[in-house]
Amino acid sequence: MAYIQVDVVSAEASIFNGEAKFVTLPGESGELGILPGHTPLISRIRPGTVKIVLADGSETSIFVAGGILEVQPGAVTVLSDTAIRAEDLDEAKAMEARKRAEDALANAKDKADIAVVEAELAMLAAQAAAARKLSQGRRSH
Repeated sequence: MAYIQVDVVSAEASIFNGEAKFVTLPGESGELGILPGHTPLISRIRPGTVKIVLADGSETSIFVAGGILEVQPGAVTVLSDTAIRAEDLDEAKAMEARKRAEDALANAKDKADIAVVEAELAMLAAQAAAARKLSQGRRSH
C-alpha cells in the first residue's frame, strides 16, 4: 500500500511527522481529503481539525488555528501558527480564553483591535468545538 509523508508544524515545534494512508483537513473552501499521489496543491486552511489515518490504520487528530497547506504527490505539509494535539485540547480553557476575548472585544476602540480580537474569537470557537467533538468521540468508543 502507498503512504504519504505528513508533517504538521506550528510556530513552536514539529507536532507530527510520519507516514499516513489518508489526511483530512479544513480547507479554505471546504473539507479536503488527501491520498498518496494527490495532485500538487497549495491552499490556506481554516481553524479546525487535521485528521491523519496512520499506516497501521489508527488515527491521530491535531487542532490547527488556520495556516497553509502544501501537497506534493508523496508529502503533505501543514504550517500553522498554533497546532495542538487532540489529547492536549482543553474545552474549558478554550471557553475561558473565549470569554476573555469577548470582554476585550467589548472594550476594543479601533477597527484594527476589533479585527484582531474577532480573529482570535473565531480560532477559540473552533478550538472549543474541536475539543468538544474529540472528547465526545473518545466517550463513544
